[in-house]
Amino acid sequence: MEAAARLRNYPTSPRKMRLLADVIRGMDVSKAVNFLKYNAQHSSTPLEKLLLSAVANWKVKNEGGDESGLVVKTIFVDEGRTLKRMMPAPQGRAYRKLKRSNHVTLVVDEKNIQN
Repeated sequence: MEAAARLRNYPTSPRKMRLLADVIRGMDVSKAVNFLKYNAQHSSTPLEKLLLSAVANWKVKNEGGDESGLVVKTIFVDEGRTLKRMMPAPQGRAYRKLKRSNHVTLVVDEKNIQN
């Protein structure tokens, strides 16, 4: 049985978050947690917390089952709200500065072991 966790309106551009999401997609949960824990990118900390939250949701659904066989089944990053700010520019003009945010959805599930 799968379990999901969602992160809403995280103030990082979706492109930066997708770089990490593409790496951990399909990975074992223990390997993904270790990868995110020791990664230097700014977005790795909220993704690690989100992954641990999805594992906790899975434990609640499965009455504390064994989590050693869990994998990151699905992870996708969508664009969130964009704050539009103005920045002063030369000769009385203004440049638009876009402060992007994203939504992340992560689903964990057990490995399908076929005999």
